[in-house]
Amino acid sequence: MNMTSIALLAWVRGPGFHIALAIFCLGLVWRLIEIYSLGRDPHLAAPRHRAGASGWWTILRRSRPSAEHESMVSYLSGYTFHIGLILTFFFFAPHIELLRRATGFAWPALPTPLVDAAAAITVVALGVMLTSRLLDPVKRFLSVTEDYLTWALTLAPVVTGYLCFHHLGFSYTTLLALHLASVEVLMVCMPFTKLIHFVTLFPSRWMNGDHFGRTGVAS
Repeated sequence: MNMTSIALLAWVRGPGFHIALAIFCLGLVWRLIEIYSLGRDPHLAAPRHRAGASGWWTILRRSRPSAEHESMVSYLSGYTFHIGLILTFFFFAPHIELLRRATGFAWPALPTPLVDAAAAITVVALGVMLTSRLLDPVKRFLSVTEDYLTWALTLAPVVTGYLCFHHLGFSYTTLLALHLASVEVLMVCMPFTKLIHFVTLFPSRWMNGDHFGRTGVAS
């Protein structure tokens, strides 16, 4: 067994995880303080509420799937990979056990073949999204380095986890170390990139909906 792989695995399971967790938590707190300290402009006009114009309705309206979208490929692949990530991370038995040890909470796991399929579909969906971004001239023009970085950061844990589960490519120890390391790199980068939307998505939708709802406009 490769001693370098063993040493790397020991580090990412111990000091590496604690460092990543500390940066993640401190970065998240700092970003939330930064965002919410901006405040909101006061409403000078009298409220003019109407049905379907509120923060909660905006969250519901913008979160539900739609049969009409200007870019159905990106839309469907985006929904697919988000659902796949949720199933893979929160409903895989080893992940649930890890969360139980960390938080004390646990829940039933999905069948392993189902989670395995979800991981594979997630990888395909992420590949479709990248292809769409590269082939669409508008998306390609609007894309910046951070967009490709966040795509790679999201993909890496899924790919390494899939390879680790199926014992493909390298030794299990090496693959597990790479999988954990990729998760920790993702944790470190989350608060400081567009991936922060995993926390701000619904609050921002609620705030927009509430703001426009006071003027009687459904957003």
